[in-house]
Order: sequence, then C-alpha cells, then structure tokens
Amino acid sequence: MTAGTKDTAHAVDAATVMRLLPTRPRLLALGEPTHGEDVLLELRNDLFRQLVEQEGYRTIAIESDCVMGLLVDDYVTSGIGILDEVMARGFSHGWGAFAANRELVRWMRAYNDGRPGSERLRFAGFDGPLEITGATSPRQALTALHGYLTARVDADLLPCTAETLDRLLGADDRWTNPAAMMDPSQSVGQTPEATQLRLLADDLVALLDAQTPHLIAASSREDWDRACLYGRTATGLLRYHFWMADTSPSRMARLCALRDSMMAANLLAIAERGPALVHAHNGHLQRDKSTMRMGDLPLEWWSAGAIVSAHLGEGYAFLATALGTIHHHGVEAPPPDTIEGLLYALTEERYLVNARRLVAALGDVTPAARVSPWFGYSPLDPAHVASTDGIVFVKDARRS
Repeated sequence: MTAGTKDTAHAVDAATVMRLLPTRPRLLALGEPTHGEDVLLELRNDLFRQLVEQEGYRTIAIESDCVMGLLVDDYVTSGIGILDEVMARGFSHGWGAFAANRELVRWMRAYNDGRPGSERLRFAGFDGPLEITGATSPRQALTALHGYLTARVDADLLPCTAETLDRLLGADDRWTNPAAMMDPSQSVGQTPEATQLRLLADDLVALLDAQTPHLIAASSREDWDRACLYGRTATGLLRYHFWMADTSPSRMARLCALRDSMMAANLLAIAERGPALVHAHNGHLQRDKSTMRMGDLPLEWWSAGAIVSAHLGEGYAFLATALGTIHHHGVEAPPPDTIEGLLYALTEERYLVNARRLVAALGDVTPAARVSPWFGYSPLDPAHVASTDGIVFVKDARRS
C-alpha cells in the first residue's frame, strides 16, 4: 500500500493542481479538516498567490459571513477603511484574529494597488450570517435591498415602505436570541410579522429580477450583484428563522441543509465573475452528503460542494485536506490502517495526492475510519476519498 501511495504524491502547488484536473475549474475548493490552524491557512495563502500569478484566478472565497465580507472586498479593491477595523468587522466566526487571514488581506490590497479594475483581486465571504448559536436579524440585508430599489424604481412598484419593514422587524435581539437554537418556542421565525416579511422579501427579490436591465444601467453591474447578495441573504435568513421555530424531528437536519444551500447560492454567484479559490471545512465542500449525530438523532443533508458540483460539473474541483498530527490538541500519529496513517508513512511534510490513483493503489483494501480524540478535528471518511479530485496531506499542524 505505501509503495503505491508514494507514486501518487506530488508537491502542493498551482501547476501540480492543474495537472490533476481535466480543465481549469471556475471554483477550486480547498477543504480543511479543522479550523484555525496556522499551517493550513498559510498553505491556502501560498496556493492562492500561485493561482493568481500563474493561472489567472482573481477571487478568494472563505467560510465567513457574506455580508461582513463586503467590507473586506471594499478594502482590498479600493482601499476603503483601515486594516485593523476591516479585520475586526469584516469576518465572522473570529476569523479576523488569525495572522494568516490578516496577511492575506494585506497582500491582496498591496497587489491591487495601482492595477485597473479588471485585474484586481476580490474577496468574498460565502457563508450566511449564521453562527452555531443562531442567526442574525435579516434587517441589514433586507433594508439594504429595499434601499437599493427605492433609489432606482418607481415608488408604486415597491411592495412596502422602509417604515413597514422597520415595524415588522422590531428589535434585532428578538432574532438573535441564542436560546432559539435549542428551543424552537424561543424563535420569532413563524410569528405573523416574520411571515409577512418573508412575503415582502420575496416580492423585493422578484422586483430586483424583473428590473434587471434598468437597474444595471441606472447603477452598475457591481451594485446590482451586491443587491442580489442582499436578496439571497434576506430570503435565506427569513427561511432559516422560520425553520428554527419548527418542532419536528427534521428541524436540525433542515437547518444544516439551509446553511449549505445558502453557501452554494453564494458560490454559484461568485463563479459567475470568474475563477475563484474557495476555502472552508471539508464537510461543506465535499461532493457527498454531510452527516452528523446530535444525541441519538442522525442528521444527513447535501453539502454546499455537492450542490455546486451538480450545477458546474467539471467547473467545480475539490481538494480535501488531511492532517497527521495536531499535538497541541492531543491528536497524535494516526493508526497505520487509516487514510491518514497511510499518508503519514511517507517522508514528505506536505504533498498533494491524486485521489483516483490512491483508490486504485488501495485495490480491495478498505482503510479504517480514524477516530479523533478532539471534537474540533474531522478525519477523512474513507468512503468520500473517491469523490475528491485530490488530497492535500500535512504531516503536522505545528503552532507558529
């Protein structure tokens, strides 16, 4: 097994990645098995630089709030804002605190300085405004969409006024109550006000679509794209809040599916403007269904990567990342009969594995599933290897 695996291992660089694929994908997805490890973020940055300089990629999209990410995009494209504030306010999930993310933003801004708009790098968050404890208020996205339309279409075409939206939205803390994640009765998602907001949001998005030729001419394609993002986010959030109030056994699986569906919609929009590197957890980017267990309840839903792959075909490529050790979290050398153990036996510190050749080298041998002692690390599922385009293996996630 080890000899066959060695023949599949290559350096992790843009040229090698492209040789692995049948065509240059519009979305090249680089997964990670855990969040926040310096070595993985630095590897991502290095690969993105090479993709920019050698392959013409111009966008990076990460697993962060899509609306907050607009602040980062404004900074890297136009220099709007101050780096410290952009890092504090432009990322969700605490991602702005990581040095490698700061370096990414700094490098993108420096690269763009003095370049024409068509050559500038772009940044995108593609997650919804969601946290593990709940979801944000739809206020920002909904009022931004309404404001864009109000400034550009006849008032009698609008389904409501800004004052009506404000009244129906009420206080934002009603929407962000963390107790609602575990207790559906705490959610406002199925109140009469929320139900009316869902209808109004749908009408606003329909108006945005119907007025597309006029709106692009009256503003710009860029402004229209941003309004579409607000529309996707507003309707997605209202749908998410609605199902937070659900009491059926399928509630959590539906919420997981809705989040990945929102991610997929954002990724498909990003793909429309040119090739992009996408970075997120393996579970969001894989082509297979995602699974988890909540107590005795098994959950299953289609990942964002599976949805996007179904739309784009060869325009979507997925590289899963696996780790050997994370000593600072108690993840030690993997058992030799696992995928990670097999890859760990090679001498290189990091390399790219041709997944299809790896499967062929394994033959009839089915690797065992690695069990992680730390909940924050998700080992590769051997059943998913065949549906990846490659595996990036990093032997040790050392702290910088």
